[in-house]
Amino acid sequence: MIDDAHLTHGLAGDELPPEWPALTDDETARLLARIPSAGAARRIRWRSPRPLSAAALVDTTMGTVFVKRHHVSVRSAATLSEEHRFAAHLRAGGIPLPALHPDDSGETAIVMGDWVYEVHERSRGTDIYRDAFSWSPVGGWQHARAAGEMLARLHRAAEGYVAPQRATHILVARAEVLGADDPVAMLESQLAMRPALAGYLADRDWRGELQATLAPWHAAAHAGIARQPRLWTHGDWHVSNLCWSDAGDAATITDVLDLGLSAATFALLDIATAIERNAIAWLDIARGEIAHAELALALLDGYRAVRPLDADDLDVLAALLPIVHVDFALSEVEYFEGITRRRDHADVAWHTFLHGHAAWFGTAPGSRLLDTLRHAGG
Repeated sequence: MIDDAHLTHGLAGDELPPEWPALTDDETARLLARIPSAGAARRIRWRSPRPLSAAALVDTTMGTVFVKRHHVSVRSAATLSEEHRFAAHLRAGGIPLPALHPDDSGETAIVMGDWVYEVHERSRGTDIYRDAFSWSPVGGWQHARAAGEMLARLHRAAEGYVAPQRATHILVARAEVLGADDPVAMLESQLAMRPALAGYLADRDWRGELQATLAPWHAAAHAGIARQPRLWTHGDWHVSNLCWSDAGDAATITDVLDLGLSAATFALLDIATAIERNAIAWLDIARGEIAHAELALALLDGYRAVRPLDADDLDVLAALLPIVHVDFALSEVEYFEGITRRRDHADVAWHTFLHGHAAWFGTAPGSRLLDTLRHAGG
């Protein structure tokens, strides 16, 4: 049996008690009783350490399924269905994402009380990064190159997908503030619809702080963003969201996981996010050099083997990278302030993530990484 007192990943590379109660055997039995194709629940095999929802592998009479549970304040059935429609489009385009099990009424976003569930087929291959923290570098240039290739394949499959923007800001990687002519004015215009974020910002000079953080980067990035075609993107391209044929250096990707942060943005945002997630060891920032330029270049090399990038794209990518995380960081502030009620975590999202990550690119190591990306085509 597994340990019911499992821990989840914290914001500082630590392990903490979960914010959300763990899935239980009784709960998954009631859920799977509504899903004929999944089989009857037997026992929970493993619980995910990811902190923003509760998830587990569940053994059933027909195999093993992956069950994920969201609170309705984070995902309604409607907002979760947005992810499922995008996933269906990608699967039709050849991207390997585990299929969803519908309930007995045909719904894949399944409501039980204050919770919304999704049940996926078990992913194929080996989840070799399943215990890796976000912002932990990928394990070698060959894995980085494979991740870049698959990201380009996903973007190719996403072309032609037309859907409205996500109906929530909570824990999605949108880009309205990032892409605005005036980011401060754009955020100000959103606050009436985002009361928890407004409450957090009310007692600080957020306009001055945000303007100061964006000032070195936004003008150059905005000019490039304005030229980008709209594309639905994954939003969280880290190797922990990929499964692999084996644990070796030459492993291939067998499945793509977790479209939870997906939104209508543009391809370079996903590429910059992939570099920010996989090639910069943010959790080791106190130890000195954290940039892994060879991993960033391998990601780009793999991407360009499938989908071309020209010199202008590389310039925009370098301008974008220091602030690619801004909209998602704001969504985390909103989540921690308004839903989990963890002001200390909201402070980390605001100070360390939003402002601290951008500031690092003004250091010598950060500047070197940006120069490396600008010249990656030569």
